[in-house]
Amino acid sequence: MGNIFVFFEVYSIVRQFMMFDQELAQLDQKHLLRRLSTVESSVGPRIKMNGRSLLLMCSNDYLGLASHPELRRAAARAMEQYGFGSGASRLISGTSPLHQELERRLALFKNTDAALLFNSGYAANTGIIPAIAGEGDVVLSDSLNHASIIDGCRLSKAAINVYRHKDLDHLESLLAKSGHARRKLIVTDGVFSMDGDIAPLPGLVQLAEKYHALLMVDDAHATGVIGNSGKGTAEYFGLAGRVPIQMGTLGKALGSFGAYVAGERALIDYLVNTARSFIFSTALPPAVCAASLAALDIVEKEPERRNRLWDNRNRFVKGLEALGVGVGGSESPIIPIMIGDSGKAFKAGQELLSRGIYATAIRPPTVPEGTARIRMTVMATHSEADINETLEAFNGLKQEGFI
Repeated sequence: MGNIFVFFEVYSIVRQFMMFDQELAQLDQKHLLRRLSTVESSVGPRIKMNGRSLLLMCSNDYLGLASHPELRRAAARAMEQYGFGSGASRLISGTSPLHQELERRLALFKNTDAALLFNSGYAANTGIIPAIAGEGDVVLSDSLNHASIIDGCRLSKAAINVYRHKDLDHLESLLAKSGHARRKLIVTDGVFSMDGDIAPLPGLVQLAEKYHALLMVDDAHATGVIGNSGKGTAEYFGLAGRVPIQMGTLGKALGSFGAYVAGERALIDYLVNTARSFIFSTALPPAVCAASLAALDIVEKEPERRNRLWDNRNRFVKGLEALGVGVGGSESPIIPIMIGDSGKAFKAGQELLSRGIYATAIRPPTVPEGTARIRMTVMATHSEADINETLEAFNGLKQEGFI
């Protein structure tokens, strides 16, 4: 009898793995199967993949800092002094002087009282939102917010109201119905990661103040990029001091790794005690903090790098428009080439690859059904020749009916 039970247990496990294979096959049939691509070089305008040199046009390394020698040297010096791993969470023995210095610098950069580091943007959003919003609260979230915001909302015990993308009238109607809530939290991307448009922050601030709601902005794709000094969407709109919760990442324009939230001291102290993704995670390595500090120095001392980024972005957009290729509502270095069908988008990405350009197709569930696209991004370190090469490739794709 025992052998029969063992047989059925093994059969049940094997059957479950067969179901995984079936589901993967279904994804493949729908052109939604994803596979990892290995980059065999440092990150830069050009990378090496499968032995080929490719022009990289889908990186979030907007300022080209990921391989900057100053970041490398800063990380190496920190490893000599502190080793690599932190060994524990921040609340046990994982806090180093470099964590504290980076938080101090980020608070100054964002014009806030204090800041707190997280291990990733995903960890930040899934820690901050559930810590702030709970039972009896309401979270109001833009329909095109990043997956980490969506998951942070789901992890909270608050009621979740999704407002139409950038629709302030819809948001206000939801706020007007939320008078019963203990706390109201509006949360939005600053720059939307798949469409490249910018949140209507002035209107969001006005509604937050009118309805006594907290406002949280995810500036992952705005930090280092948006605003006269690269300080993000609050600076871009002249709203310093009026956005109480500003989250951002260190792994995009700053070329490092990790994330942060900046705000009043009471908010930061509260999150130290309540944000589970902070409390229960081993701290960022000190070398990562050192690299991030070096990146902040460059952002503040070299505005010309950000200017080159925007020059490249504008040159690329004008070139696409001259070809008759639309860029949607992009207002940033994120430039979506809308295709619609997932299979067609995948083929367009493969055709770009055959022409020496790496820019992956973005398909559901990352974007809504029927809105598959090639998500292009430009970098400060792209040359004019790089931009022209990419435009030539898109001209070929258009001529051949891929887009």
